[in-house]
Order: sequence, then structure tokens, then C-alpha cells
Amino acid sequence: MKTPSARARKIAAFGAAPVAVLVSGAMVWQASQAAFTTTTRNSGNSWSTGSVFLTDDDSGAAAFTVENMVPGQTGQKCIVVTSNSDVPGTVRPYTQNLVASKGLEDRIQFDLEMGTGGSFNDCAGFTPTANDIPEQSLASLAGANRDFDTGGSAWETEGDPGEAMTYRGTWRFDTTGMSQDEINALQGARVSIDLVWELQSDESPTQP
Repeated sequence: MKTPSARARKIAAFGAAPVAVLVSGAMVWQASQAAFTTTTRNSGNSWSTGSVFLTDDDSGAAAFTVENMVPGQTGQKCIVVTSNSDVPGTVRPYTQNLVASKGLEDRIQFDLEMGTGGSFNDCAGFTPTANDIPEQSLASLAGANRDFDTGGSAWETEGDPGEAMTYRGTWRFDTTGMSQDEINALQGARVSIDLVWELQSDESPTQP
């Protein structure tokens, strides 16, 4: 094969330049053919959590403070529980922190009703709508109604702040079937328990 002369190589190199320019021009022309575009926007999407808030009208005082109790004595008190939540939920009552001596927890019978009317320590005008926790001893109550899942009847809230429910608790010191010696042995005994109302927000189906 013959080696091209310097003059031939120059012609070849010069001749390649217009081709490169033509190819580049073709690419620019292709780019100018982009389709028309437009957009629309749905702005401001956000997600925030609701809140649950439960109060009662006890002003920090215990509903039941009974001193110098005697066999056969009974009593009742009311308390108003208010939901200030902005989401629907379920309220259930239950007990915690049972502390007792001399078996008195087996002799105090207690039941809790839910309804309308009345206020803290005053059941005037109370109208029951359900027997929230049927009568049973405090010992049984502490074992059976010890958390939300095992609590009393459900109060379904709608998520409107200010919803309220009144609860009436009735107790009695029952010594039925006990001998006099057994009753005497309860002198100086003491029992205490916490009444708890818990509100849990409802589960919702997955939103689109």
C-alpha cells in the first residue's frame, strides 16, 4: 500500500471538518424538536397527628375517702370524665395499685355505672345507662379489670372536644357469712385502689 503524501493527508483532514459540522448541526436540529410540556400542581400536602386528652372533675381529690367504716355501711359517689380529644376513641375504666390489709379487699363490694347527670361527689340527677362494672369485691375487681383490654364497658367518643360521661361508684362493707370473731379481726383494716379511665384513639383504615 502506498503511503499518502503530506498534501493528501492535509486534504483528507480538511475534508473531514465539514462532515463534523454537518453532523453537529443535525444533532441541534433534533434537539429543537422536543414536545410541548405543561404541569399542574397540588401544593401544601401535609400530615399531622390528632391528640387525645382525658380529664375528670375531681380536682385532684379521691372520690372515696371513708374513715371509721362499720359492717354493713354503704355509699356512692359520682365523677364526670371529659374527653377533649379531636379524634374518635374508646374509653374504658379499670383499676390499679390495690393495697390492702387483713383481707378487707374481699369484703368491700363495688360496682360502677355509667350515665348522665351528676358531678363529682354529687350524684343528684344521675341517670344510669349501663352497669359498667357489675358488683364484685375489690380483690376480684383488681384481678379482672386491671388494664385497658380487661376494663369495663366501652364509651365510644366521637372526637368532639367536650364530650362527657358520668360514672357512679357504689360500695358496701359486706360481712355476710362471717363469724363475730372474723368481723372483729377486720378492725383497723385498710384498703385502697386507683380507678383509672383510659382513652385510646380508634384505628382507621388506610387512607388513599
